[in-house]
Amino acid sequence: MSISKAPVLLTALLAWSVSAGVAAAACPESLDHFKRPLAGHEPVHLCDVMQGKVVLVVNTASKCAYTPQYDGLEKLYERYRERGLVVAGFPSNDFAGQEPGTEQQIRKFCRLTYGVQFPMFEKVHVKGQTVDPFYRYLIRESGEPPRWNFHKYLLDREGRVIASFPSQVKPDDRGLVKLIEELL
Repeated sequence: MSISKAPVLLTALLAWSVSAGVAAAACPESLDHFKRPLAGHEPVHLCDVMQGKVVLVVNTASKCAYTPQYDGLEKLYERYRERGLVVAGFPSNDFAGQEPGTEQQIRKFCRLTYGVQFPMFEKVHVKGQTVDPFYRYLIRESGEPPRWNFHKYLLDREGRVIASFPSQVKPDDRGLVKLIEELL
């Protein structure tokens, strides 16, 4: 290669690497995971669904004393989704076997019983040796693992974990709603 072409090639290579770096950095680490929609077959990149949004992540269960929170989560989603809130449900059978059903059964239960329209994803483990990588990240960043079903993690528009709420904090809790409104 001639010396005169080297700067052009180097400039092009540098421009490519910078643009590739920007594209890779565009998705925050928190959302750089692939998950199947509940009872779906093809994984989706969480960045495609959640990037640039305020996200409330909840581990759910159908046979729990907190199960009625589905109603409040759906109302929260309906109220704020146009402003950029995503509620994301992740069924888990990790606590007292309270989510024993198949993904198809869970989806049907959520839609028919609570009218759930917010995104629900594949059944995952949220504790133990086989904790899901997305949940591993949420736990690491918040310092708080779910202690029961309906634990909530709140992420800001940049994908940072802002807060963690135990199961007994309902979706219409003033503190939770105030924080969501501030982030929106």
